[in-house]
Amino acid sequence: MIRVGLFIDTFFPMVDGVINVVDNYAKRLNDEEFEVVVFAPKTRDKNYVDNFSYKVVRCKSLKIFFLDYDLPMPSFDRKFKKILKESHLDIVHIHSPFGVAKYGVKYAKKHKIPVVATLHSQFKKDIYRSSHSKILTNLILKKIMSVFNKCDEYYGVNSKISEIFYDYGASHLPLVQRNGTDFTPVQDPEKAINIINEKFNIPKDMPVFLFVGRINALKNIYFTIEALSKLENKYFKMIFVGDGQDMEELQKRIKKFGLQDNVIMTGKIMDRELLKAIYLRAKLFLFPSMYDASSLVQIEAASQQTPTVFLEGAATSATVTNNVNGFIAEGTPEKFAQKITEILNNQDLYDKVQTGAVRDLYVTWDDTVKEMKEKYKFCVDKFKNK
Repeated sequence: MIRVGLFIDTFFPMVDGVINVVDNYAKRLNDEEFEVVVFAPKTRDKNYVDNFSYKVVRCKSLKIFFLDYDLPMPSFDRKFKKILKESHLDIVHIHSPFGVAKYGVKYAKKHKIPVVATLHSQFKKDIYRSSHSKILTNLILKKIMSVFNKCDEYYGVNSKISEIFYDYGASHLPLVQRNGTDFTPVQDPEKAINIINEKFNIPKDMPVFLFVGRINALKNIYFTIEALSKLENKYFKMIFVGDGQDMEELQKRIKKFGLQDNVIMTGKIMDRELLKAIYLRAKLFLFPSMYDASSLVQIEAASQQTPTVFLEGAATSATVTNNVNGFIAEGTPEKFAQKITEILNNQDLYDKVQTGAVRDLYVTWDDTVKEMKEKYKFCVDKFKNK
């Protein structure tokens, strides 16, 4: 039995891509060969209770009033430290470089067990966006990389992220370990499409475009609206699934460009079957984000045979080749609109890319975690042989 500790600096009830990754790993790491514990900070929601198929150990955290995230304080939590000590882990896997994760690295070094990391985020962009200081950005980035460089191995979620972290100062080029999805293809496509058409009053022949995620300017959602306003043919529906801090501003932009009749805002959808049906109904998944590293939504889209349109140079487009298994547009609203028009006018190209997206991008969490298990075994055996 290999005991795995997954360390993350934020967890449910917050929801983001990294949290979903850890959750999907943990669900699949309790079997006859593996046992898992997730180590995370406490939530500020006093009514929230963990209810998972796996064990979650929480440490004290300090509320930061101007942020959604709290500051983990594992060093000041005796109960947390006691449970961690008694966990007798065989390997530590960190998914962030801050309080809880740093404590995970410290535990691994003290107990002479391997520690690995998954690299999810473009930290340099995040830090500079908040600080507007190159000096401060480089100082913080150096501290972050000092944590990752203590790991025995690290994995980028795609080849572009591996290159980015190598430029950040990684001691070697990170290996690639792609994310997956829990989605399976819809069993009755015709029925699912009819349900969506009726629910949102969409004509059968109308093209549908889709975005799923946080309604946040970082996702380049305003760019999407401006690009759609450039389309000559306004016979389409654009569905935004999600909620977030920039919902009001997005609605203002929709009104500004006169697209009120073209846009459907669903809010957050927790019903996974309904969400699968929406992906299936969409002709294209529009994802012009330059912020994301490797979003799970593009894999979800591929699972329902829906190709994604990315922006040139985006890290999250590293898994696709233009006009083979995805679409890549130049970085202006006009060029993005032009790409959409090109796709809509070329059914043969669309069919080819649709097939390629399923073939190359659709990876299940079962497959991903199966690969990771072999990597865990290799690391643990390597340490034992030392």
